[in-house]
Amino acid sequence: MAKMYFKYGAMGSSKTAQALITKYNYEENDMKVWLIKPSADVRDGADILRSRIGLQAQVEIITPEMDVFAQFGEVMRGRCDVIIVDECQFMEPGQIDQLRSIVDEYNIPVMCFGLRTDFQCKLFPGSRRLMEVADTIQEIKTICDCGAKATVNARIDSDNYIVTEGAQVVLGGNDSYIAMCHKCWVRGIREHRKIKLHGQN
Repeated sequence: MAKMYFKYGAMGSSKTAQALITKYNYEENDMKVWLIKPSADVRDGADILRSRIGLQAQVEIITPEMDVFAQFGEVMRGRCDVIIVDECQFMEPGQIDQLRSIVDEYNIPVMCFGLRTDFQCKLFPGSRRLMEVADTIQEIKTICDCGAKATVNARIDSDNYIVTEGAQVVLGGNDSYIAMCHKCWVRGIREHRKIKLHGQN
């Protein structure tokens, strides 16, 4: 029986690289992959999925109004063996339900990679729904600069201070986010510390 998987991690935990490696492994076994990502993620171009270590592949864009179940039935049915979703936190909750229906009705596995929580440690709507309906939930671990497990996606402003207010979705990479443990995140806010982003001198 096919399953729905949710593999989540903080920023910098190699989620996209793992999604692309998973795609490669399926294709090495002559299996077809439907690689998709939500339209909210346009950092690497409209139809490119790129990891920080240099892996990349063409990807189909899913807009918020798109019915993923209908798209699969009309276009991809019989043409793919697995669905891989990157940046799944930006999917609409209804689209997560549509992916769940593909698993149940077509026996196609769906593997979702993304963030669990935002810069305020609040669940993204798509991630919340995945926590509710996924068969398998797995954390992809990464570490804080202190060596502890990182669980917080800290947003950093242009003056290198932690941001605590604002829109939930602000796209960025190493230039605006850093993975931190909860203790360092709270201390950085309380002590108004400047945070050194990775790659800064």
